[in-house]
Amino acid sequence: MATRLDGPRIAPNRGRASSLVVLLHGYGANGDDLIALGEAWRQQLPEAAFVAPNAPGTIPGLYGGLQWFDLTLRDPSEYWRGVTTARPVLDGFLDAELARYRLAGDRLVLVGFSQGSMLALHVGLRRNAAPAGIVAYSGLLAGPEHLAEATSQPPLLLIHGEIDELIPVQALHLAREALAGRGMRVEWHVRPGLGHGIDPQAQWMAGHFIGRALRS
Repeated sequence: MATRLDGPRIAPNRGRASSLVVLLHGYGANGDDLIALGEAWRQQLPEAAFVAPNAPGTIPGLYGGLQWFDLTLRDPSEYWRGVTTARPVLDGFLDAELARYRLAGDRLVLVGFSQGSMLALHVGLRRNAAPAGIVAYSGLLAGPEHLAEATSQPPLLLIHGEIDELIPVQALHLAREALAGRGMRVEWHVRPGLGHGIDPQAQWMAGHFIGRALRS
């Protein structure tokens, strides 16, 4: 398994980057699947740099499909084991990317989808410098019983499809209750009629949230 991450990038529309948005794809996908969000948000966030790193793990039998950690969906404890194992690699990547753009840690926004959301929440809440914000699409909070070890409390946006067939919408409610119970600022939305995906309204909501978080 490779430990040096890279993936598709989008440069700021103008000038030097004043913020960095890191997009973490889901299980079986790759960075190309999520970098389109950066394209959609370029007008809202003209001074942001975007990068969608490819997860380091391949999936046997799934050409081009990558994973942040092994996932069987049969063992709930695999979420916690997985995010803790993947954290050092992602943390190192985030540090290197912030240094590349000469940005402080509070100019970082993490956006995840599904498995990428699990990792975004886990890593983002444990960064030395709190990110400007975290967006978690269609994910869940791994190891909510370990939230006491969180070192930062960035603004959070959770968005989930009402009829998500892979990660039921109850995962959003469990996450928001656990996070709010630790005093964290949580905004959340359930998208009517949406399965395991991101619709245009959810895309717009996140772009608006990120812009507001970076201005605060």
